[in-house]
Parts: sequence; C-alpha cells; structure tokens
Amino acid sequence: MAGHSKWANIQHRKGAQDKKRGNLFTKLAKEITIAAKLGDSNPDFNPRLRLAVAAAKKLSMPNDNIKRAIDKASAAGGGDDSITYEGYGPNQVAIMVETLTDNKNRTFSEIRAIFGKNGGNLGSEGSVAFNFERQGLIIYKNDIADFDTMFEAVVEAGAENMEEEEGMYIITCEVNELHNVFKALEEKFKGVDPEKCAPAWMPKMTVELDDEGHEKLAAFIEKIEENDDVQNVFHNAI
Repeated sequence: MAGHSKWANIQHRKGAQDKKRGNLFTKLAKEITIAAKLGDSNPDFNPRLRLAVAAAKKLSMPNDNIKRAIDKASAAGGGDDSITYEGYGPNQVAIMVETLTDNKNRTFSEIRAIFGKNGGNLGSEGSVAFNFERQGLIIYKNDIADFDTMFEAVVEAGAENMEEEEGMYIITCEVNELHNVFKALEEKFKGVDPEKCAPAWMPKMTVELDDEGHEKLAAFIEKIEENDDVQNVFHNAI
C-alpha cells in the first residue's frame, strides 16, 4: 500500500494521548467490558478479552477493576451501549468511530460537536459504512516467523489475506472466523500473543493524502480520541 501504512492507520487510536489525559484505566476497562460482552467472558476462549486483560495488567490495573469490568458485561442491561458513528473528516476522509457509552445522547452530541468544530461532518447510519468491510483483524510482530512460514500458517488457519508492513504481519479474515483463525495460529505458534485480535473496519476504497493532509487528519482524530467514550477510530486514508 502506498503512502502512510495500514498498520499506522489501524493503530490510530489511544496511545500517548490516553496517558496524557490520565484516563487509560477507563478506556481499558471499557475495552474489557465490550470484549466480554461480544464474546466469551473467559479470556481463554476470547482472544480480544485476553489481550485487553493483558494490557490492563501490564499497566498495573488492579485485579478487582478487571473483574468488575468483565462482570459488567453480564450485568442487567449488559453494561454500556456499543455505538458506531460515521462521518467525514478533512479532505473527505471516511471515518468510523466506535464508542462504548452509558449515555447515548451525550455521546452523540459530543461526537457531532467534535466533527463540526474540526472540519468534519457527522453522517447518518450507512453514509460511510459502505466504504468499509467488517473483518477480523489479527496483527503479529514479524519476528514470529519468516514470511513464507507465516503465510502458509495463515492460509492453513483459514484467513483471507496477510500483508507485512513496518515489522508487522497484518492478517484479515471473515469476522465470524476470527476466533477459529486465532486458535489455529495460537496452536501453531505456542506462547506468542498477537499485538491485536479484534473485529475491525477495513476500507474498501482509499483516499491518498499528502503530508499536510495527514497532519490535519491526525489532529482531527486526536480530538475524537480525547472523548472518554471513544474506543477505536478507523479511516480510509493512505
């Protein structure tokens, strides 16, 4: 893929911004809750939850906090609502924003305001999603195996595609096959966890930006990510 890498785009979320804001535990707890809500509450059978718990423990989140986040997924009402917003950012870049919220009206108003004040437009449901495909996404560091060995393992696991970018193997599969593909790779490469394993919005069509365009987009996404309810941001720029 030309221009800025797909790996950077996929990872365009959280990171240093969360640490600056001091709300990392809140974001991690929400990720644990949504992972448990959308899959098995046992991390051994839910790779997304396992990675979220591992990330929380790495940053010394108390075990009680982790347990409460998992329990919240099965509580009355199923915890917070998972809502995806669609819109366009600077230079008509398509944006998908995944949120987890306990107040839909508040989150909608805040996301709409962020888009409006920063050169974007929040759209209605379906206005942007046609530009993306919901896929399962698994990312490993490329020191796990050489390309040919990894590619063979990915094909045998039932994945659709694999690319290598910036020291990472980016593997995509049908979203319903994510767990099966992950388990097959886990069996093949025992003891090695992926960097990411979760459903993702992968662009079907892309918009190529120059350096100035990427700077504007990065500033725009940073504003979105400052919202406590935002979990993931996906876009179609390269």
